[in-house]
Amino acid sequence: MIINFNIIGADEKNLPLQLVKEINVYQILVSRKNEKNIIALIENGILVEKYEETIGKRLEGNIYIGKVQNILKKMQVAFVDMGEEKNAFIHLKDALPKVDEKKEQRTEIHEINSILKVGMPILVQVKRDCTSQKGARISTHINLTGKYIVFLPNANFITTSQKIENAKEKERLVCIAKKILPTGTGAIIRTSAINKQETDLKNDLDILIDKWNKITQMKLKNYPKLVYKNDSLIKKLLTDLIEKEIETIIVDNKENLEEVSQALKEYGKENQIHIRYVSDALKEAGIEEKIEKLKNRKIWLKCGGFITIDKTEALTAIDVNSAKFTGAKDLETTAYMVNLEATDEITRQLKLRDIGGIIIIDYIDMLIDGNKQKIQQRLIQNLKTDRAKTQVEGFTKLNLMELTRKHICNEE
Repeated sequence: MIINFNIIGADEKNLPLQLVKEINVYQILVSRKNEKNIIALIENGILVEKYEETIGKRLEGNIYIGKVQNILKKMQVAFVDMGEEKNAFIHLKDALPKVDEKKEQRTEIHEINSILKVGMPILVQVKRDCTSQKGARISTHINLTGKYIVFLPNANFITTSQKIENAKEKERLVCIAKKILPTGTGAIIRTSAINKQETDLKNDLDILIDKWNKITQMKLKNYPKLVYKNDSLIKKLLTDLIEKEIETIIVDNKENLEEVSQALKEYGKENQIHIRYVSDALKEAGIEEKIEKLKNRKIWLKCGGFITIDKTEALTAIDVNSAKFTGAKDLETTAYMVNLEATDEITRQLKLRDIGGIIIIDYIDMLIDGNKQKIQQRLIQNLKTDRAKTQVEGFTKLNLMELTRKHICNEE
């Protein structure tokens, strides 16, 4: 175990740094490299998630009063000036009132120019950061994330995380939400709310409502302008994991040290979670090489096969190859065994690289439907441990596995 210090100062950097290899124990490493924060999540001594944030550049989650610049009626898209380097874009569906897509489908027909007008102010939130080729994607569907609840001030429905599987617990949490939510607002109940009491959820919601009230008090003039800056990746990760068994947070930058210390104080965890200040968090934890390997296109499997990961503008393509593996008695068994091990590695890489959007997996062809079903079930089962929202669509007619994953934090 790491020696327990609430905050270890720079003069104690020579103390040995070890990763905790205990079940359900987490450590968070935060390292400042070339104007970027690199955040690594260690679970049971193993690197399981890694994120990068260019300091001051992340827009995702920010809320703006934007100004509609122009409208492309045929594409049902509008471009909005938010006061940033690039104009953002908004699709028609993101300008219409939000509905619970699990229960309701839109049937009415709308035109974007009947909703938005050039020059008008519009309150929007960034849903996806800009890239070198595209501006940020924005929406009028505002959400504010707390420890247990995602508050939807402009929606009128309550839903729960897909990872809450117990029907009675779902019903209990929805009943609490109905009781504490202001009229005309909605919420998504997070997995972390499981077994929490009404007071826990209400305290969390009150903080979010207070944030929303401050946003709506902003005057719709002198726009475009930023009206709410989202939490940094460090704060977001702590919010998501604060109820977990976090043993230590290791940092190597004084600004990050101050941010982490303040966040733990807000959550009342300053005396429960230890902060360690070192000269180089990644190097001293021995995971520099592992993080560098995440840039590799090809990942070898223990069986001798490999997978390749290729990211395009539209989707991420993952290919499975048997390569050196020839240990099975026939081609079908070979394909199944490689695909099975590849599935475990793919789900691990999805989390490590925070791959989001449409994902296509080209497995080695299998002729037996039962083997395909086993691979699909293994994929679904593995993804249950993923904190991101995922949806497995299954094999296509071309034997390609389709799935989607909502990335958690990474800049794209």
